[in-house]
Amino acid sequence: MAAAFRYELAMVTGGAVRLGREIALGLAREGYGIVLHYRSSTAGAELTAREIETHGVPCTLIQADLRDPVHIKSAFETVSGLDHPLTVLVNSASVMPRGDLRELTVAEWDDTLDLNLRAPWLCAQHAARLMQAHGGVIINLSDTGASKTWSGFPAYTISKAALEVVTRLLARSLAPNIRVNSVAPGLILPSDETDSADWQRLVDRLPAKHPGTPQDVVQAVLFLIHNQYITGETMVVDGGYQLV
Repeated sequence: MAAAFRYELAMVTGGAVRLGREIALGLAREGYGIVLHYRSSTAGAELTAREIETHGVPCTLIQADLRDPVHIKSAFETVSGLDHPLTVLVNSASVMPRGDLRELTVAEWDDTLDLNLRAPWLCAQHAARLMQAHGGVIINLSDTGASKTWSGFPAYTISKAALEVVTRLLARSLAPNIRVNSVAPGLILPSDETDSADWQRLVDRLPAKHPGTPQDVVQAVLFLIHNQYITGETMVVDGGYQLV
């Protein structure tokens, strides 16, 4: 895909807070108009939208529960009605609940996989219909844990491992007009449930010996958008966590 022209649109799911927010801001700095999806972080979405607009690009807010296919369809109907073409989709929205496969309920399993796996696939379907005529890029946010055996986060780990398979399948199915890749971050932002001692213990195990920053992930996303000869790949951004 050619370099971004002003007001090509990039849609970021889960774009109100954390990594999604930083990716949306990074794309705004590149000159993309932003379609910012959020579910419940209304205040965060409005704050992020105002910051995006300081970069001289428009921001359209879309509230939707991506666990519901009807909400996804409605969100992309809104995108299709905008004046500028959608050329980038970043599937960032996800949840990371703790659990145990011996006790996990069907509802807990479905809740995680509906958002982390089914939603990116459905969003890619809808986005591809809008991108087919002019081309585009889809990027899925995976996790370095997709290659680990995180028994404390079973549904999450399974969802991210499967998402990398979906990424490869989509890349082949949507070629050549649409490229599909994923980014697998490592220790970037601790969760609210992670205390500082546990976080530091994990960081100390890394070959890099320091955590990553959101900008490390943003740079990977931008690289995959602009490099036209990469598709079906997962770029790992984890300071060497996969080596330990």
